[in-house]
Amino acid sequence: MGYNRRSFIKTTAKAGAALAIAPAADDFSLNLKSVKVINPQNRVPVSLIIDDSTCLVNMAHYGIPQFAEVFPDNYKQDWRKLPREIPDSFVREFGEWTAQNGVKGKYSVVPFPACTGWVSHFIPGWTKRELENSLNLIREVIVPNWDIHPEMISHTRVIDIKTGKPYPYATPEYMENWEWSQDKSTDELATYQAYALRVLKDAGLQCEGLTTPGGYGSKNKDNLALGTLQAVRDVYNAEIPHYFRDLYTEKNISVAPQVKYATDLNTEDPKCVVSIIGCTGDWFGGWDGLVPGNTDKFITADLNSGRMVEVIDSGEPAIMVCHWPGIYYNGDKIGFNILKEITSRLHQKYDHLIWMKLNEISRYWAAKELTKIHADEKSILFDAPFAAPDFTIKTNAKLINPAIANSAPLKQITQIRDLKAGTWLIRESEAFVCFNLPKGRSELVFNNNP
Repeated sequence: MGYNRRSFIKTTAKAGAALAIAPAADDFSLNLKSVKVINPQNRVPVSLIIDDSTCLVNMAHYGIPQFAEVFPDNYKQDWRKLPREIPDSFVREFGEWTAQNGVKGKYSVVPFPACTGWVSHFIPGWTKRELENSLNLIREVIVPNWDIHPEMISHTRVIDIKTGKPYPYATPEYMENWEWSQDKSTDELATYQAYALRVLKDAGLQCEGLTTPGGYGSKNKDNLALGTLQAVRDVYNAEIPHYFRDLYTEKNISVAPQVKYATDLNTEDPKCVVSIIGCTGDWFGGWDGLVPGNTDKFITADLNSGRMVEVIDSGEPAIMVCHWPGIYYNGDKIGFNILKEITSRLHQKYDHLIWMKLNEISRYWAAKELTKIHADEKSILFDAPFAAPDFTIKTNAKLINPAIANSAPLKQITQIRDLKAGTWLIRESEAFVCFNLPKGRSELVFNNNP
């Protein structure tokens, strides 16, 4: 896998709810520049992207010989020494640990892993019961804290979706990782991606996004984005489709999510697609589970440097990237142990992180970037095409007793780390307000007669 992959709350006459706010005694002139949407709960989102995961199959064992057939000089790994299976016992161990420690992110389920078999009904080499148990484990232990993505169909050979069989050509033009996707139209990519999504839907898994294998779509990013928007909406009717294609490890490149192709924002059916950007390389254990990683590249033992420190200190979402064979690391769990140490160090250094799934980050960024905000001396208006929990604003307005109309007042707090939906506080000359932003129109009103 290459490393180049990379507000009005809807208040009609039926649902109108305003935030009623009384100003301080001294006057102020409220203007748009004084109202800023900030990170949810004023925290920095962190997440983990897991690629090359699926049911039972070790993608490295089955994928390397297929890659080597196309590029024999580039793939010298002795795949026969790698286990054919990443066992469900490890999936459970990983899932339970991440749940206990609040770690969230994205977990791929490759639908036709390296052309071995279909996760929706049969993978040769394992019994039907073993496959059913593996899917149940993903639903019960992984799904609560992880988005599920297909990583196209096979992650190796391109599949003829008319027959369900791989094309018999070991060339870059017929491999998902390389050239096949680079000249396809939006509709062609959408059709292929929808096929992958339907396999996971048949397997009882919910998806709001997808992951690109290797260089898939790297030279065709507009059609990739539009094809994702079309496919995810068609198969799952997801409101805000998202995808993972790119990661950047350079300090001077933004890794904030990119909200693309927003249309119909003033209708009942707004549309957009979000490109999620990773901020690290795979410094856990590699895509093949053969090269040990390095915790210090993420965050050093003294907690003062590393890529995660750079990104978190910038305030942008810090999304790590790994591959499942390297987390398992052939049973030695080197990548998993690196993740445990990273998590420990991050939580030692910071008290303002918020672990989020990719769909949660995508929703927040869509609301953050697409919500229209209008302000005058008496109110702040939000025109929000998408709802978002923990929507957080910062303003220079001096507030007293903010409350949601017809509801209990928002709770005033004194510590910024306690900010969450339904709370507010004053810090120095700024007010922070956090609330659940519904879709549509809403108004933050300043009551002159508190």
